[in-house]
Amino acid sequence: MVCPRCGHYLKLSAGERLKATFDDGAYRELNEGLVGCNPIDFPGYDHKIEGLQERTGLSEAVVTAIGFIGGTRTVVAVLDSRFLMGSMGVAVGEKITRAIEYATDKQLPLVIYSASGGARMQEGIFSLMQMAKTSEALARHASRGLMYISVMTHPTTGGVTASFASLGDIIIAEPHALIGFAGPRVIEQTINQKLPEGFQRSEELLHDGFLDMIVERDQMRPVLVKLLSCSSVQETKVSIPTSVSAQPTKSEALTPAERLGLARDVHRPHIYEYIDALFTNFIELHGDRCFRDDRSIVGGVAHFHGVPVMVIGHRKGAEVSENIECNFGMPDPEGYRKVQRLVKLADRLHWPVITFVDTPGAYPGVEAEQRGQGEAIARCLFDFANLTVPVISVVVGEGGSGGALALAEANAVIMLENAVYSVLSPEGFATILWKDRSRASEACKVMKITADDLKAYGIVEEVIAEGPGGVQHNRSVVFGQLDIVLTLYLARFEDMDGKELRERRYNRFRAFGTYADVRGKVQE
Repeated sequence: MVCPRCGHYLKLSAGERLKATFDDGAYRELNEGLVGCNPIDFPGYDHKIEGLQERTGLSEAVVTAIGFIGGTRTVVAVLDSRFLMGSMGVAVGEKITRAIEYATDKQLPLVIYSASGGARMQEGIFSLMQMAKTSEALARHASRGLMYISVMTHPTTGGVTASFASLGDIIIAEPHALIGFAGPRVIEQTINQKLPEGFQRSEELLHDGFLDMIVERDQMRPVLVKLLSCSSVQETKVSIPTSVSAQPTKSEALTPAERLGLARDVHRPHIYEYIDALFTNFIELHGDRCFRDDRSIVGGVAHFHGVPVMVIGHRKGAEVSENIECNFGMPDPEGYRKVQRLVKLADRLHWPVITFVDTPGAYPGVEAEQRGQGEAIARCLFDFANLTVPVISVVVGEGGSGGALALAEANAVIMLENAVYSVLSPEGFATILWKDRSRASEACKVMKITADDLKAYGIVEEVIAEGPGGVQHNRSVVFGQLDIVLTLYLARFEDMDGKELRERRYNRFRAFGTYADVRGKVQE
C-alpha cells in the first residue's frame, strides 16, 4: 500500500492494518457492537453516522482487537480515517478506553494506531472529555508496568494528538505523516503566515524530540515484534557463563597523562561498537519529548543474553562530520532529559539499565545554560537515585565531571584500564588552580584520574585490562571480558528487590570520602 513510483503512502483501513500487524492476520475483535449516540442533538448527525456505517462496514471510527504479534499476546486499536476522519467522539473514546482497561486487567501490552482529525465537533464537550478519559485509562495501564506503543499515521491531529497518541512509552510514526495539535490551515489563518516546508511532518518531529523513530510501513510489524519481545512481565534471568574467555594482559606501565591520551584516542571504540558487540535486537529510541533529539546521547532497548535491558551511552562520533553532529560527546540539557525519560521507562518496565560513559563533560554553552543544563544533570541524578532496577555503568573513555556522573550513579561501576574519570578535565584543573594550562600532565597525576587509582578508592568495582595499545588494538578480547563482567554483575543484582537495589546504591555513594569530626578523629 505504498506507491512504488512516488513513495506515497496510501490509506489503510482498520481491517487492513490489523491483518498486517497480527501473526497470520488473525485476531478477535473487542466491543464490536459498541456505537455512539447524538449527545448534543446535533442536526443531521444520526443520518450521517448511519450512512458512514453502511459505506465503511464499521460501527465507529475505531476497531479494537486482541491477538498475537511475534508470539506476544497484545491488544491493538486502530483509528480508521474513512469514518469522519477518524475523529474521536464518545464511542471512539469508550472503545479505546475499554481496550486499555482490558489490556490492564489481562496484563498485556497495548498498540494504538492513530489516524485522526481530532475531537469530533458534532459531539461537543462530550468529545473533549474523551481526551481525559483515555489518558486516565493509560495512567492505570502504565502503573501496572505494562508497555504502550503509539503509532502515528497520516494525519494525527487535534485532541487525539493531545491525548493518547502522544502518551506512548514508545512513539513511532510513518514517514511524512502530518502530526500536530492545531491543523496547518488553522495555524496559517491564525498567525497569517505561510508555514515552512516540512512543518508538522514526522521527520521534523523526530528532530524536535517528540518521536522515538520513523518506521517504513513494510518494517512496522518487525519493529513491533522486537519491541513487544521486551514487554513480558515475566522475569528472565541472565545465564552466568560457565567458562571464562582469555583476558587481555595489562598494558605496560603508563603515566596518567598517557592513559588520558589513550582514553581520548579517536580510534577507540564508540558506543555503537559496544552495542553491536554486547547486545542483540537493539532498537534506538529518540527524543526528550520537549525540545530536540540530542545525538550526543544514544539510548534504546536491547537484549543482553536474553534479558531485556535499557542501554544508554555518550556518543562522540567516529569521524569529523559525526563528531560535529553529536557535539564531540558533550550533551545539551535535552540529552540528559532523554536519559531521564529512558531510565524512568526502564524502571516501570523492569529493565536493568546499562550505561556507557565517554564524555569530556556536559556542553558549556550559552544556550545550554539558558535551557537549564545544571537542572537537567541534577534531575538525572535524582531519577537514578529512585530507580528500582539494577544499574551498571561502564566508563569506556573519558568520564568528565557531572556530565559523566549523570550516567554513572550506579550499583556498580566498571572501568576500562585506560579510561579516566575526574571532577573536570586536567586542562581545566591546571588553568583554574595553577593558572597554567601547560601543567595539564602534572594535573593528571595529582588528580588521581586513572582506573587503578579509582579502584583503590572504591569509586569503581572492576577494572578491565585493555592490553598493549589499548582497547583500540584489542577490541574482541576486551569486548569478551566486558561481556563476562556485565553478566556476573547483572546476575548478582537480579535477585534483589527494588528496595534493596535502591538502598545499596544509596549506601554506595554515602560511603565515599573521608572526613574528620570536631575532635579530629578520621572517619571513613
